[in-house]
Amino acid sequence: MLRKWDDLPKRMQNDAVRPYYERLQKKKVSLFLKRCMDVTLSATLLVMLAPVLVVLAVAVRLDSPGPALFRQVRVTQYGRQFRIFKFRTMVNHADQMGSQVTASGDTRITRLGAIMRHYRLDELPQLINILLGDMSFVGTRPEVVKYVRKYTDEMTATLLLPAGVTSEVSIQYKDEEKLLADVEDVDEAYIHMVLPEKMEYNLKSLREYSLIHEIKIMVDTVIAVFR
Repeated sequence: MLRKWDDLPKRMQNDAVRPYYERLQKKKVSLFLKRCMDVTLSATLLVMLAPVLVVLAVAVRLDSPGPALFRQVRVTQYGRQFRIFKFRTMVNHADQMGSQVTASGDTRITRLGAIMRHYRLDELPQLINILLGDMSFVGTRPEVVKYVRKYTDEMTATLLLPAGVTSEVSIQYKDEEKLLADVEDVDEAYIHMVLPEKMEYNLKSLREYSLIHEIKIMVDTVIAVFR
C-alpha cells in the first residue's frame, strides 16, 4: 500500500511525482490485489519449480568457479535498498571487474550464463524477492544505487511501487546488451542514452497502471521469452 505523502522520502515529495501519487491513491484496491497475486503466485511457483532451481544452481556451480547465486544491492519502493537474487551468469566478482551494466560480447559472461540470460532463467530466484515483498512480478526493473542517484525528479515516481521482475521496458529492451556493444563508456551511455528512454516507458506504465495491464505484460513477457 502507498504511504501518506508526508511519509515519502523528501526527494520524492516534489511536483513531478505528485500527479503519479494521486493517480495511484485511487488504485488502492488494485494495489492490494496486486500484492495478493504476487504472494500467491510466487509461493506456488517456488514450490513447483524447486527441482528446476536446484538443477540450475548445480549447473552454475559446475560451469564456472563461484557461488550459484549472485546477490547485488538494488533499489526498490521508496528508495529502499535490498539484495536481489539471481543465478550467477558471469565470472565470480564480475561486478568488480567492469561496468554494472552488460554489453553484448561481455567477456565476463559464462557459457551457461549466456543461455540463461537469453531465456531469462537467471531471474527465477527473484521469486524469493517477490515473496519477501522486495519486488513485484511487474514494475520498474530495480537499478543499482549509482544509477538511481542520477534520476530526475519525475523518474523518482517509479519508486512509488515495488521494483519488478518484468515490465514493458523489459520486453522492448530485451536486446539492451546489443545497444551498448560498441560504445566507449558503457556507464555514461547507459545513464545519458538508455536510462532516459527506458524511464519514458516506465512512467507511461505508471500513468496507465491497472491490474489487467500488468497481467497482460506478464503474458507478453512469457511470449517474448519463447520467441
